[in-house]
Amino acid sequence: MRTLRFLIPVAIFAAIAWFLLKGLDHDPREIPSPLIGKPAPMFSLPVTHDLSRTWTPEAMRGQVWLLNVWGSWCAACQVEHPVFNELAKTGELPIVGLAWKDMPDNSIAWLRKLGNPYAVVVSDIKGGVAIDYGVYGAPETFLIDKQGVIRFKQVGPVTPELLQTKLLPMARQLRGS
Repeated sequence: MRTLRFLIPVAIFAAIAWFLLKGLDHDPREIPSPLIGKPAPMFSLPVTHDLSRTWTPEAMRGQVWLLNVWGSWCAACQVEHPVFNELAKTGELPIVGLAWKDMPDNSIAWLRKLGNPYAVVVSDIKGGVAIDYGVYGAPETFLIDKQGVIRFKQVGPVTPELLQTKLLPMARQLRGS
């Protein structure tokens, strides 16, 4: 009986330790999205630089593109921004900016200061579209194929390494080039 009283807590501790160690195998930035392989949510939002115009993802139909959720208030967005500026110079992969919970004047000032790599920037002031995309926090980036299906989601800044080793190869494959 004494042995059993000793073994039960040891077994429970071993089980908890095993689950904790298994958790260390996972990259915390890789948050699986239930939207991977599904059509990107449709929306219509005002264009940041001309609030009288609206934009919808349907405008990108037939292209492989990135949707980058960012905000002028987001420090991590500043970290990834030079990566997008360099990507935009190549013209290889269009980027649409979703200014999340950001006032248009702040977004415009930020882009003037840091450069504007986006084909278009739309304002999601209330954050409803970001919720539809399952956004946890800025920055988040989605790779969307020609048919409007989400193929990849990056939580956190896009790095040069991620761009070169994952996003661009995936985009080329989706384009068929």
